[in-house]
Amino acid sequence: MKKDNGSGEKKPPREGELSGAVVEYRHPGMAVGVRDALTEVLRSGAQELLRSAIEAEVAEFLARHGELKEGPGRQRVVRNGYLPEREIQTGIGAVKVKAPRVRDRAGTIKFSSAILPRYLRRSKSMEELLPWLYLKGISTNDFGPALTALLGPEAPGLSAASISRYKEVWKEQHESWSTRDLKGKNYVYFWVDGVHFNVRLEDARQCILVVIGATAEGKKELVALTDGVRESEASWKDLLLDLRRRGLEIDPKLAVGDGALGFWKALPQVFGTTRGQRCWVHKTKNVLNYLPVGLQEKGKQGLHQIWLAESRAEAHQAFDTFLATYAAKYPKATDCLERDRAALLAFYDFPAEHWLHLRTSNPIESTFATVRLRTSKTRGCVARAALLAMVFKLTKTAEQNWRTLKGHKLLAEVVRGVVFKDGLQQGTQRIAA
Repeated sequence: MKKDNGSGEKKPPREGELSGAVVEYRHPGMAVGVRDALTEVLRSGAQELLRSAIEAEVAEFLARHGELKEGPGRQRVVRNGYLPEREIQTGIGAVKVKAPRVRDRAGTIKFSSAILPRYLRRSKSMEELLPWLYLKGISTNDFGPALTALLGPEAPGLSAASISRYKEVWKEQHESWSTRDLKGKNYVYFWVDGVHFNVRLEDARQCILVVIGATAEGKKELVALTDGVRESEASWKDLLLDLRRRGLEIDPKLAVGDGALGFWKALPQVFGTTRGQRCWVHKTKNVLNYLPVGLQEKGKQGLHQIWLAESRAEAHQAFDTFLATYAAKYPKATDCLERDRAALLAFYDFPAEHWLHLRTSNPIESTFATVRLRTSKTRGCVARAALLAMVFKLTKTAEQNWRTLKGHKLLAEVVRGVVFKDGLQQGTQRIAA
């Protein structure tokens, strides 16, 4: 909207100043509003890529069965036109696709596309959007309008009833996963934490207890996810005992977590040989909270000199320097640090390649930071089972992108009980990481 300078003359808005004009955004599938050219290009490209990928998949399937014949010179497995066109709901709107039909003249070989399963109507990214919206505070009855605004009015399966069915499926998946058999599993490392979400639960004291494990092959897996009363010893003990009951017989070599957890009292009661490593990120924050703002940057540098030291001896030296520098004026800061000295330096007895993973509980923090950013207070109270199901689904989705541990080949040496000093293997030649 142009401005009136009093003389009736209209002036355009200055640079950086918003005009009053309202431009309607045309989301994918809508027939009105301003056309979004970029989205149309993306959808067209996605449609062509999908078509090409499915054609290549069919060609590979036919080549694999090319030697099969039905009579002289007659291929047994052949193309047979196309299936009816259908729309797949994606994050950039509906993408139309026609999948080739494959026929086995003998009727025994069936083609099933891994890219485009027969009954797929919504991409996995859209499936993940539903729990995100739930955690964001969208009520069941509001899912339809919310997703219609994103996908267009023709988007199928977005009624309140369908959303409720999805939620029930996610609950069943979490319940089944929570009772899975753990016999034969060997987790070398544990990362543990109690995660709080900014949503109103049935019990305000509840939080989500999370355990992530590293297998002997270096793969990170979600081991346990349940709710507890704050981060109490009793809640953690129940969780660990449940892992034992379901067959987890081998004690992890090391567990990493925040020093404030009730986990540390529960751990020796269930996994008696597992050592503890305190998270340096949490400890740094706790210590700096006892220092004045003007000294926090210098204090942070002093703490970094401890946990980034090349050897345990150098770490102890930096430890003592920090205590001598701040003990007289800020005893709470030095007491907070000193009481966990042994647990803060446990990582020196493990391969140096693993230190990056063992000095913090980052595998949990990085995963759940994104979840926390997408949560806010809802208009009603969230049922514990519903929240657990949503968090479980989101975490299992994130698990697919978790990276293998650096130097994972050395995990076999850790499992065998090989001694490491200052990150280096003792007694035998080091294997290639």
